[in-house]
Amino acid sequence: MGSRDFPRTQVQLCLVHLIRHSLKYVSWKERKAVARDLRAIYTAPNAEAAEQALEVFASTWDSRFPSISKSWRSRWENVIPFFSYPAPIRKVIYTTNAIESVHASIRKVTAKRGAFPTADSVRKVLYLAIQKASERWRRPIKDWTAALNHLTIVFAKRVPN
Repeated sequence: MGSRDFPRTQVQLCLVHLIRHSLKYVSWKERKAVARDLRAIYTAPNAEAAEQALEVFASTWDSRFPSISKSWRSRWENVIPFFSYPAPIRKVIYTTNAIESVHASIRKVTAKRGAFPTADSVRKVLYLAIQKASERWRRPIKDWTAALNHLTIVFAKRVPN
């Protein structure tokens, strides 16, 4: 699940995007019912219960929308890390929109440049891009305090006090 450079990294898919991807196959009439049944998967208390909910979902919907459960199963390895966290952290990592927003801001400033003359020039551009992006962050992340508390417990050696 990690990478060579950061071996302890866990890859977590954005559940919001996975749900949206799933619902693109569904007619407007049936979206509420399919979304309700998908919710049983990602709100499950643990990975085993989520897998059971996925099986129930598949038995209900595969005859009409087989690509949905197939999509979830093909990405399952990057979905299940979500279930190892307590509820306060799940609320924060349910979507990766904040992270994607930062990445988009960084891509925007780095794509315009062919190369950077020095490592310091890269750091300066990235620093300024993040500073500018942070001006748009007006609302605090909901439940961040509780999530931060749990992160300092779960990742005691990786999250500084």
